[in-house]
Amino acid sequence: MSDKPQDQLDEQQGPKKVSLADAIKQKLAQKKADQAAARANPKQAGNGNQSAKSQMTKKVNNQRRRTGGS
Repeated sequence: MSDKPQDQLDEQQGPKKVSLADAIKQKLAQKKADQAAARANPKQAGNGNQSAKSQMTKKVNNQRRRTGGS
């Protein structure tokens, strides 16, 4: 073998397997950190007003004009 420590040999072999519970905990912690960062600095948080954009580009409904309804 070589004179490298065992933990360095494990890292070279590939990614470590993580249990589902640990993966969910990590994902939740990352989500909470992202939300906290968004609250702290809203300008850099990204565009959260996508619904307003879709309403501004919405096609006008002119059915009443076409059918002659009042």
